[in-house]
Amino acid sequence: VQLVESGGGSVQAGGSLRLSCENSGSSLDFSAMGWYRQAPGKQRELVASITAVGSEDYADSVKGRFTVARDNAKNSVFLQMNSLKPEDTAVYYCSARRSGVDYWGKGTLVTVSS
Repeated sequence: VQLVESGGGSVQAGGSLRLSCENSGSSLDFSAMGWYRQAPGKQRELVASITAVGSEDYADSVKGRFTVARDNAKNSVFLQMNSLKPEDTAVYYCSARRSGVDYWGKGTLVTVSS
């Protein structure tokens, strides 16, 4: 399994970014996929997740601003981030779970300036 994130970058507060996570190297089906983030000096935290049947979960801090989606055929997951705030600045990691095993991407940096 190889999860590769893309779409990070720098944006001003109020702007938008769309993160993508493509799965290569395996055709395994994942029960859940999602996004975590880690800001400097902080622990990694869940941002959003989505199950194979489309059940979504969001951190309170991003509800109403971020939307997670997945393409089951490609085992890919996306994160649309709107109304970005400086506190959203972090490295964002793609995550996928199958049979209790978590797989991780290497991360993509999102920087939001005020």
